[in-house]
Amino acid sequence: MENSTKSRTEMTGWTAGIRSLLIASSVVAILLFALSGWAWLQLPGDASIPVHWGVDGQPDRYGGKWEGLLLMPLIFVGISVLFAFIPRIDPRRGNILNSQGAYQAVWWAMLIFFAGLHATLILNILGYNVSVGRFVPVGIGLMFLVIGRYMGRIRSNFLFGIRTPWTLTSELSWQKTHRLGGRLFMLLGLLLIAAGLLPPSARWFGLLMGGVLLMVAGLFAYSYRVWKEDPNASRQD
Repeated sequence: MENSTKSRTEMTGWTAGIRSLLIASSVVAILLFALSGWAWLQLPGDASIPVHWGVDGQPDRYGGKWEGLLLMPLIFVGISVLFAFIPRIDPRRGNILNSQGAYQAVWWAMLIFFAGLHATLILNILGYNVSVGRFVPVGIGLMFLVIGRYMGRIRSNFLFGIRTPWTLTSELSWQKTHRLGGRLFMLLGLLLIAAGLLPPSARWFGLLMGGVLLMVAGLFAYSYRVWKEDPNASRQD
């Protein structure tokens, strides 16, 4: 009876947290669309505006107002809907419930990054001197810091976290891999922030890609090694 009451209390808190995030996301989405609408009125109807930037922060592709002004707010809305929907379909939704602090922190980090990115792009389109080449690596680095800070608190599930065949069949592998992954994410985040602040900023992209590839390979191998040493891991003969 006591456990049932505790579960209902936790679920109520989780639902309230998701509702608060959805409300906040909706408010931010409205602001992003309003910013796009304001920019729309400042530009001529046939304006050709930057829609893609190279790793050096310079635009390398141009398009129309629909793509340049509305794509990022739509991505923002899609991410919010995805985060709200994931807990409803994961077979281990109870573990996501127990990871709500980490889940909501990562949600916030991603939303703030995309909102800041959209504002930066709009300001550039309107001629303001805001460096895309610095915002992106610094923003990604800060997002990685938040993800790394909370990664060790994520409980085993199928849709959120480091999912390998071995983390999903060994609680020990899940826990140790996420603790190591959290440290690596934070290290890569700090390096990206430094790369974004120090010229030439184009080097950050190689650091990001190389760091992610090494991290994925390392964590993949590490999760297998821990799984092999775990006597309680699920194995099929």
